[in-house]
This record gives sequence, C-alpha cells and structure tokens, in this order.
Amino acid sequence: MTYSIPMVYNSNRSAPPLAELQSVLDYFSVPAILLSPDYRILGANSAYRTLYGDAPVSQRRLCYEVSHGYQVPCDQAGETCPLKNALATGQTQRVLHLHHTPSGEEHVDVETFPIHDQNGGIRYLVEVLRHVKVASSSPHDTRLVGRSPRFNKMLGFIERVAPSDINVLLLGESGTGKELVAQAVHEASPRAKAALVPVECSGLSESLFESELFGHEKGAFTGAVNSKKGLVEAATGGTLFLDEVGDIPLNLQVKLLRLLETGTFRRVGSHEPRKADFRLICATHRNLKEMVAAGTFRRDLYFRIASFPIQLPSLQERREDIPLLVKTLLKRICGDHPPQVADDALACLMAHDYSGNVRELRNVLEWANLMKDGDTILPAHLPEELQQHHAHSDGGHHSFAYQGELLPLAELEQNYLRWAHAHHRGDKQSLARKLGVSERTLYRKLGKPAC
Repeated sequence: MTYSIPMVYNSNRSAPPLAELQSVLDYFSVPAILLSPDYRILGANSAYRTLYGDAPVSQRRLCYEVSHGYQVPCDQAGETCPLKNALATGQTQRVLHLHHTPSGEEHVDVETFPIHDQNGGIRYLVEVLRHVKVASSSPHDTRLVGRSPRFNKMLGFIERVAPSDINVLLLGESGTGKELVAQAVHEASPRAKAALVPVECSGLSESLFESELFGHEKGAFTGAVNSKKGLVEAATGGTLFLDEVGDIPLNLQVKLLRLLETGTFRRVGSHEPRKADFRLICATHRNLKEMVAAGTFRRDLYFRIASFPIQLPSLQERREDIPLLVKTLLKRICGDHPPQVADDALACLMAHDYSGNVRELRNVLEWANLMKDGDTILPAHLPEELQQHHAHSDGGHHSFAYQGELLPLAELEQNYLRWAHAHHRGDKQSLARKLGVSERTLYRKLGKPAC
C-alpha cells in the first residue's frame, strides 16, 4: 500500500515547524516517524510510540541504530537506504527491510517521503513503517519464512502487488513454494476474507476442464445427476489460483482467455452467462516466454496473466535461509517438540544442492526425523548423498561458498569491512582484534582517520 502525505505546506513558504508536522504523523494508523536529513528521529506518532516507546524520539536517536542496530547508515551496511535515496532523488522511496522490534526482528515495508522547504531543499522526511504480516524471520507454523536478500526482494514485490487487483504470475522452479506465495498475496489483499481456490492445471483433462472450472447443470452429460458449482464460481469475491498454468493444452487456453477477456462464463449445459468476480494468480515452473515463441502457449493469454510477474528464488539462491527453514520445517513436521540438529548435520544440510528446493529439504528432514533414535539429528541420520558432505569435511579441508557475483578482491574486502563495521557490537579496537589487523590499519582500510 502506498500512502500520500497530506499537504501541510506549499512552495511559497518554508517547511512547516515540528509541531505542525506532528499532525502529519498522526494521520497514519501505522507507525510513522519524522526524520532529519542526518538520520535523527525528531518525532513519532502514537502507533510508533506504542511499539518502540519514547526513547528513540526523546534521545534523538539515529534511525539506522534503532531499526537495525547498525553503527553506520543502511547503505554502508549492504542495505538499500530509503532516506538516502529520497535525498538523492527528491521523490518518495519504498523498500522492504528487516528491523529490530520489541518482538524481535520483523519484515517491515518502509516508505519515506521528503518534505521540501521554499527553496526546494529537503528539510525533513516522514518515514512510514508497515509490519509485514505474511512473512517471518523466525520459525513459524504458517507464514513464509526467510531473511536472505533474494527472499526479501520477493517479499517486497508481494507487498506492492497484494493490495491491487491485477493478475499475478509466479515463476520459479518446482518446490520453491509457489502456493504459499499465492496464499500470502491473497491474505494481504482486500479479498482475504473470501476463499483462495487452487486449481491444479496439470491434472485437468480436456473433458473435465470446463466442468471443473465453470461447473455444470444437471443432465449436461452422462453422470451429471446434480448441478455443480465450478471453481471460478467458488472463488467469487476471492482469489483463483491456477497452479502450473503452463500445462494447460493449447486448445483449452482459448477458454481461459475468453473468461479473462469477458469476465463471464457459462456452466456446461447452460446458456445463461454468469459474471466472474475473482483475482487471478497463476504459477508455473515453465518458461512461458519460450513457450510463446514456440507456439505452445498463446501470446494473448500470456500477456493477460503476466501483468505482475514475481520470480521465486531457488533454495540455492537463498542458501543462508536454510538454518531458518530447517527449524521451521521440523516444527511443522514434529509439532511443539522438534528435534535438535547437530552443527555438523546442519553443515551437511547447508552444503547440499537442492534440485527440488524447499520441498526436497522437507523430504530430507522427514527422513532424518524417522532415522534418529534420540532427540538430535546427526549426520548419520541424513540420506547418504548428504552424509558425503560430512565425510569430505572430516578430511580437514574447509570450503568457502560465496554466492554473489565475482568482484575484485579489493572491492570484496571493502564490502566485508563495511559489513563487519556495521554489525560488530564492540568498539573499534575489539573489531580490529577480531579481524587480525591493527586499529590504524582498520581505519585506513575503511577510509577513516584513526582516533
């Protein structure tokens, strides 16, 4: 959801005083703060104070210190900083971040609005914080879980598209959780109180396609002893989720296209048109653009369903989420008393390449849970192909897996030092000691004068 700031000033006078801007903050029902261009928190609305208390405002604390625990601004710690981007562009900026909150780390959709003075300069900024309810950065029974940059990027797309009613196309390998993402889009939408109706397209034969999707009247065909409501009708007011839409045969795609173009359908055996009212989410592991080029998927249908494509990351692209997913999946498999996972077993799980993505990881954990005898999963309890990782590591050889793009060593070192500086909780002397360099060397590499 994108907000608009009520205009409490105009271009013919200077930016309004703090007291007047407080009324702008109170306009929002979600947490909102007033910031100076140098990251200081100058004011907050009641929703923010309820969650975070008065200290951030009364102590004029830095926003990145409160939200992340960083010692430097977000952009220097590997994040996208909406305040910096708003200052650079003069425009509203919106990003999804992981924030420290009284309830722990949470995904927060951050929207930052610049407030200009009479000369066009930016005097203040208003930052609106919406806590994401469909995802968690800790183990959870039902929500999407993740913390990695690729997961957060996907989550940002979900937050942007969910409040609208446009069609969504979920793209990704099998096992990446497309139905869970469809559920998240539905739950974050205005249609959340109605049903999400899933349709497995790969299992629909030509003879059943119209009957299942549109329903039929009594006597429409042999065996139709009663009238039946179709899945389109069942999704009235809610969301229709077409899973594996790329598996719909070419000759049946025109029937789906007609539904989307006209917004109406007919039950099999009926001449009476009925109005369709649903939000459409489609998903596929296939490359629909290649199918369009090959003539196996209709171009007009593709552009109907692909209004807002979202690429789901593979598990290899979000490998740092594996420990969190392991805890989450074991909780879902075992309930309130999941087993522990030994460090060397977790190392095996981290080292494996999951062609089946999260679904394969769940299968591995179900196997391990059955194979264990005590309350801890050990490497010996994992499938043999994962145990091989443990055998290799016992040989004393240590491997380093870097998932990013290739960078010059000097740039990689600089990025790491900035990250370490932002995340280290001690003083500069202890950081230098941990990094194995002198304090003067640390400051020189960071480009800062030594104290």
